[in-house]
Amino acid sequence: MTPERAVHPVLFLILFLPMGITNGYVVVTLGYLLTHAGVEVAAVAGLVSVSLLPQAWKVLWAPLVDTTLSNKNWFLYSSVVIGVLMIATSVIPQPAAHLMLVGVLVFGFSLASTFNMMAADSLMAHATKPEEKGRAGGWSQAGNLGGSGLGGGAGLWLAQHVQSAWVVGAVLGLACILSAAALLPLREPKAGHRVSSYFATLKNVGIDVWSILRSRMGFLAFVAMCLPIGAGAAQNLWAAVAGDWYASADTVALINGALGGVISMVGCVIGGYFCDKMDRKTAFNLFSIMLAVSALGMLAAVRTEAMFIVFTCLYAFILGFCFAAFGAVVLEAIGAGAAATKYNLLAGIANAPIIYLTMIDGWAHKHWGTEGFLLAEALVPIAGTGIFILIALATRPLFRRDAPTTA
Repeated sequence: MTPERAVHPVLFLILFLPMGITNGYVVVTLGYLLTHAGVEVAAVAGLVSVSLLPQAWKVLWAPLVDTTLSNKNWFLYSSVVIGVLMIATSVIPQPAAHLMLVGVLVFGFSLASTFNMMAADSLMAHATKPEEKGRAGGWSQAGNLGGSGLGGGAGLWLAQHVQSAWVVGAVLGLACILSAAALLPLREPKAGHRVSSYFATLKNVGIDVWSILRSRMGFLAFVAMCLPIGAGAAQNLWAAVAGDWYASADTVALINGALGGVISMVGCVIGGYFCDKMDRKTAFNLFSIMLAVSALGMLAAVRTEAMFIVFTCLYAFILGFCFAAFGAVVLEAIGAGAAATKYNLLAGIANAPIIYLTMIDGWAHKHWGTEGFLLAEALVPIAGTGIFILIALATRPLFRRDAPTTA
């Protein structure tokens, strides 16, 4: 399906802000405020887990976005719900004493953010021209990262400099609501899979999802999401291993916080443009190898705080390329149709390599120290690319003609 009207992909940065804001608000702002109010770290971790629960299972209700209401209505209504619940969270007197209520509200706006993001996924899939899938993927991932910076960094700054706690939730909640302004230049896509019967519509969604695996692009995208290509697992462990480079707490906070986020955002946008200049699967694998090379460079360099800063910043920049390539590959694979379900199916699968590579990195560090950690971070993704190439070559005869993707 070709979009009826071209839109600048920067719109997708705005549409993906609420998802990042809600995550950053819980993980950074609320986490900081509650621990400093006397709440145990274990309880805060439980709150974070509650917020992540809907994100892990969102593919189960993704068909609702593809079968009911319009994408623009889903985005608008969920933006309002997110904003209202975030504001409600911030006006609770003595939140440390009402942790259960805080948890209910956090679960509520996290659940609403899943519908918000799925509607954004669908709008992006339909509104993006085929030659701009990479740019769309880059800008959308930049929005997610930028939202995390707003919800975490900006939210924490406000909490430390403004006496009234409700201001934090009000500002961030209002930002989520105002993100719906990006809907104005977008047209509601035609939903060819929707028919008069709801169950028939649901069946069409299932057929459309199955069409991914019947096409060569869809099958290879599925394989790529299962492999540790561009996983960027070291990003989850820099704080834990920073001592090996004698990095201070302030340095870790800067690299893992605002600076690292901004660098990755820039990488997302630049990487997205590169994805539109080459085969996107090739770009995904190429960027993953670049990430591995940066880990090997870090292994060869001296272990000082300065080298920690240089290589973690380089890693964050290349990881932005990988984020953009991930979005581009998924967008190309899913086409249009029941885009919310298809996008989130592949995105959900892509979380598995991040989890298992993080575990492998940690295991390697435990047994072989820094060298083992960085070697695992480099060699496992390179092996993943090798496996991908072998599967692509072996299955080529099975896909003599791509199955058409529902428009």
